[in-house]
Amino acid sequence: MTNDSITLSDKTIGRLSLYRRVLERTPKNNKPIGHIFSHELAALAGFSAVLVRRDLMTIGFSGNPKKGYDAAELLDCIGKFLDAPGGTNVALIGVGNLGRALLAYFTYRRPMLSIVAAFDANPEFTNRVIQGCRCYSPDDMERVVQEKNIRMGIIAVPSVGAQDAADRLMRLGVTGFLNFAPVALRVPSSVYVNQIDMTMELEKVAFYARQTKE
Repeated sequence: MTNDSITLSDKTIGRLSLYRRVLERTPKNNKPIGHIFSHELAALAGFSAVLVRRDLMTIGFSGNPKKGYDAAELLDCIGKFLDAPGGTNVALIGVGNLGRALLAYFTYRRPMLSIVAAFDANPEFTNRVIQGCRCYSPDDMERVVQEKNIRMGIIAVPSVGAQDAADRLMRLGVTGFLNFAPVALRVPSSVYVNQIDMTMELEKVAFYARQTKE
């Protein structure tokens, strides 16, 4: 079974990513995990064991009733499912406070998913290496995106420049965006956008936090 033959929801993809992160960060008795049961993984990830088993069955991975899941094999299976062969190169648009924070957080965390170029119109940032990533002028975007085979973009610019940045990247073959700008991007159905609206998320947390006290 390959990921090309499976259609999964955003939530399922998100849970698979979380399972991988949990397995990578959870030693057992100060040693790498050998095997883990579905209820153990569920407790660590915050889901039910039934949901964990269903997700792993969907990608064709099964465990041993007596031993549980082989953690190394499970990590490899999730990696093969989530990661593109050879990895995915990412462009960051905007090297302001948010952009630099994203670079600091993400650099070297995922060898198969790399921010290989950043773009900013501010000459203070161009032609510099920031958190291990070279920053270019937007005038160099066509050349750099093609040279580095970039297929994903992170939009971290103000709303006024977000659509233009996305349009330029789409013309160069970029088909996926993580958008931090507080504006909805207009894209064709063949392009995937994950919108991160931090103000909305904070307002949701504030609302539910208030409910628990009333």
